[in-house]
Amino acid sequence: MLVLIGVAPAGFVVNMNSSGYDITRTRDAVNHLEQYYLQHASSLEQVIQMSPPALPTPEEQQSGPNDFHCDAARALPALHLTQGLLNNLSSYDALNVEQRSQLRRLLMCISDTAEKAARLPETTSDDKRFLTKLKDDLLNTVEYAPVWIIVAVALALSLGTMVGWRRVATTIGEKIGKKGMTYAQGMSAQMTAAVSIGVASYTGMPVSTTHVLSSSVAGTMLVDGGGVQGRTIKNILLAWIFTLPISILLSGVLYWLALKLI
Repeated sequence: MLVLIGVAPAGFVVNMNSSGYDITRTRDAVNHLEQYYLQHASSLEQVIQMSPPALPTPEEQQSGPNDFHCDAARALPALHLTQGLLNNLSSYDALNVEQRSQLRRLLMCISDTAEKAARLPETTSDDKRFLTKLKDDLLNTVEYAPVWIIVAVALALSLGTMVGWRRVATTIGEKIGKKGMTYAQGMSAQMTAAVSIGVASYTGMPVSTTHVLSSSVAGTMLVDGGGVQGRTIKNILLAWIFTLPISILLSGVLYWLALKLI
């Protein structure tokens, strides 16, 4: 979705198939969040104090949307701008491309501020649930995936598995442990991986499915007494160590190039 948003923002920066009801939900959430901040000014003030120093927004300078910075100190002005874009709006087709992009940035920003307010220690459990519900409504039309994207990803994964299943099965079943994997070990590893990945997906924890599965298999091998192959463990550890910094460096370089070229 991020690639599609970057390549074709006109059609994907917001959900163009959003109904009038969906847009109304978002507009109501913006209005309710404004009322909450007015009634809980101290909470908003704490969020502002926890935020980085303020930087100019596109509305305050002429350099364009690339200089947009989300700042909790401008939470109320951001809400007012969002209200102006959503006022009497029943379809996103009525907004031009720049307005859609601006709306997405504003909604992401004010939802982030609402999440920070919900995490404050003095926020009551009722208010936390209220703010969480508002956040869901705020992001209802910007955090989405079209059905054809889901189908395309599922198709790509299934076709890839159909073509390369033998290599995957050989690596998982024979190259992690010193002995071949038994049916019981395979079932245990699969159940562990499924539960772990499911919990991570539900809670939003960033995990690697490959690392989870390979670690599950290694655990069954250790309990069985067969042991694991040292070379494989070394490769897994190296992958864990290098994945994060290399990903950070690569994404940083690509982002820097994008800023220079676009």
